[in-house]
Amino acid sequence: QVQLVESGGGLVQAGGSLRLSCAASGSIFRFNAMGWHRQAPGKKRELVGTISRGGITNYADFVKGRFTISRDFAKNTVYLQMSSLKPEDTALYYCNANGEFGTDYWGQGTQVTVSS
Repeated sequence: QVQLVESGGGLVQAGGSLRLSCAASGSIFRFNAMGWHRQAPGKKRELVGTISRGGITNYADFVKGRFTISRDFAKNTVYLQMSSLKPEDTALYYCNANGEFGTDYWGQGTQVTVSS
């Protein structure tokens, strides 16, 4: 049973920073890739960025240069460092892991609210 637990969300002013964490139950090395998605009210869930097992990262255009994904194998944790936050970044942020046979696992989400 894979569990992903996000934390670190909160309320921040525009231009500020937050770091989200996603703690996995067990080694994150077993996953093909991990990533972050977000969903704003009334909108579809969208991909923010991913990090492959090999450490290659990819980001959506709307966060390039502002958000960074990293990981700590010793802590079985993936991070999303967010800076220069904008009100339009307000959303529920979800951690995702792609496992064996393409199975996707999701966390419960952590809310990020950016005030103008």
